[in-house]
Amino acid sequence: MTFADLGLSDELLRAVSESGYTEPTPIQAQAIPPVLMMKDLIGIAQTGTGKTASFVLPMIDILAHGRSRARMPRSLILEPTRELAAQVAENFEKYGKYHKLSMALLIGGVNMSDQIAALEKGVDVLIATPGRLMDLFQRGKILLSGCSILVIDEADRMLDMGFIPDIEEICTKLPATRQTLLFSATMPAPIKKLADKFLSNPKQIEVARPASANALIDQKLVETSTRAKRETLRGLLRAEDVRTAIIFSNRKTTVRELTESLRRHGFKAGQIHGDMEQPERLKELDRFKSGEINILVASDVAARGLDIKGVSHVFNYDVPWHPDDYVHRIGRTGRAGATGSAFTLVTAEDAEAIEAIEKLTGQMIPRIGKPARAEPAEPAPPAKEKRVPRRAPKDEKSVRADPQPEPRRPERNQRDDGPDEGWNGPIPSFLEFGFGG
Repeated sequence: MTFADLGLSDELLRAVSESGYTEPTPIQAQAIPPVLMMKDLIGIAQTGTGKTASFVLPMIDILAHGRSRARMPRSLILEPTRELAAQVAENFEKYGKYHKLSMALLIGGVNMSDQIAALEKGVDVLIATPGRLMDLFQRGKILLSGCSILVIDEADRMLDMGFIPDIEEICTKLPATRQTLLFSATMPAPIKKLADKFLSNPKQIEVARPASANALIDQKLVETSTRAKRETLRGLLRAEDVRTAIIFSNRKTTVRELTESLRRHGFKAGQIHGDMEQPERLKELDRFKSGEINILVASDVAARGLDIKGVSHVFNYDVPWHPDDYVHRIGRTGRAGATGSAFTLVTAEDAEAIEAIEKLTGQMIPRIGKPARAEPAEPAPPAKEKRVPRRAPKDEKSVRADPQPEPRRPERNQRDDGPDEGWNGPIPSFLEFGFGG
């Protein structure tokens, strides 16, 4: 099957062909025809399956007819994060270059006055995060009564981030007669309830078992210890044929510290996490895409939907807290039919989380290595205590004049502070060995 068999326009087929695609992925082949027929749709697909194009392509053809009005977008796409919203916007620009469609992006961290100005001109496609959309709606800057298509993307992530009440309120502002498309990697009960409430006789398609991992990704668990994690990661980065890699951590502080540690050891590493301003995050992503850096350390804000071609490896520096996030993290590699590798660093404390991941994905993940233990520093033999009486003897001055020299500590910025959950106080002198950053 080719894209020409799906009923898309010649202009759209030309743009798709120029982007290097000839055959649709399974979800594209199943979703595009019913969307073109204006049917409601539930798409259950793991990340990396071409899901975004499965609604972007038919929407471009549908919206090619008609015109927009000021402050009244003709279609609305809801995304959980700013990065995902920006990525969908890139898809519209790439595939819609032979159509005269206007588009606006409503996300936080960007000047609101520019977004309001775009809405005033009228837009065919509005791509938004729920928070910024509700903010502008409450200010009276946008009307949703002219919106004929609603897309709720990454619905299960919306649930995780607490956006479901906002989405329900947004749906009540839209026309009752509209086309609604809902995409999700999993279908938990609250998402099914949302679909039952706001979709009308939807066609449901499923291209992979919920929460299944991509079979093209070679997965491994690497046993290590908390203290040896950084050394283990560096060893993997050097041993593997790593062209480009994304390293995931559970904490923003760990992202920052790990990035600095990798840079000190000569790796070209960048970072992306929730505390960074939007322009700064996009700049880091551009550096990664352009090859200026080949390692991106990220928190889970980047785990969903980021479509970066050619990521050869994913490393889970921390085992994710939620099993679903494991599937989404490793889905950054092995995209669009390519193969990839995913390594997860595990310690004895991660046993329960790994068990949950293997239960969710329905497979045992191969383990490599033995628990790596940082070599314990040999404690110095205890010095014999000299009991000094309250009234010091005459030679007390000579005793005090020759104190044992304290071992010199490395400067703070020259050593790693260890994992976030570790001891934050001063390090005892007998542990001063083997803590290279």
